[in-house]
Amino acid sequence: MYSPGHAYVNRVGRAWKGKIMNKLLNRVPEVTLFFWLIKIMATTVGETAADFLSATLNLGLGITSYIMGGLLVAALLIQFKLKRYVPSSYWLVVVLVSIVGTLITDRLVDEAGVSLVTTSIIFGAALVATFALWYASEKTLSIHSIFTAKRELFYWAAILFTFALGTAAGDLFAEGMHLGYAPSAFIFGGVIAAITFAHYVFKLNAVLAFWLAYILTRPLGASMGDLLSQPVTNGGVGLGTVGTSAIFMVAIMSLVSYISLQRKRQLCALPVTE
Repeated sequence: MYSPGHAYVNRVGRAWKGKIMNKLLNRVPEVTLFFWLIKIMATTVGETAADFLSATLNLGLGITSYIMGGLLVAALLIQFKLKRYVPSSYWLVVVLVSIVGTLITDRLVDEAGVSLVTTSIIFGAALVATFALWYASEKTLSIHSIFTAKRELFYWAAILFTFALGTAAGDLFAEGMHLGYAPSAFIFGGVIAAITFAHYVFKLNAVLAFWLAYILTRPLGASMGDLLSQPVTNGGVGLGTVGTSAIFMVAIMSLVSYISLQRKRQLCALPVTE
């Protein structure tokens, strides 16, 4: 038997279901506290894992780059086939992009002799060009509407350049300017806090605030990684690349597992409407 109340409940249910489905169809995660925590830890792993493979295991930057580049391509192919956000796949790609982005910058600086200032400018220009092409094509840079392969391709290209740029900028502050790892981490953390404040208090554009913070979390994570892994004589804590990488990888996997369970509960909680 039809009633206005019954119709209203159905409309509310459909609206709620539609909102949840939009989130589920998006190929990247929501921007939450967990997002930022995992992202910062992933950048730290990118720094320490690249050093571990190339230096500690003596693979060298070239061989390490080819291995990690191949793994990244494989992970991206899986990610694009999924056509939706799967926490384990997505964050694996982020970790691999972080490592590859670090290696790209390190090879330019250490092997090709390009200065940190120049690499920062190069990757900054590449990132701006990516954003320009993305906006010209899609009319938005929002990560809340990554529903197509084309938008996801722009997204991952931008992510790669943010990691490469962040690596160069982080090394420029910590090593090029001789500020040290801890002061550099405080500087980048302070700028991120200022951007967050500007967004919530002065209504800084959400998309601009996100990408500025995303770029800066790379040098923040890199500075933290170097601070924890480098020996005390070099201004670090002395945990080493193995210990630091292991700690953060366990933390990342724990959070990703938790998020995966939460996502399954979301799917099971979708209402059945007429």
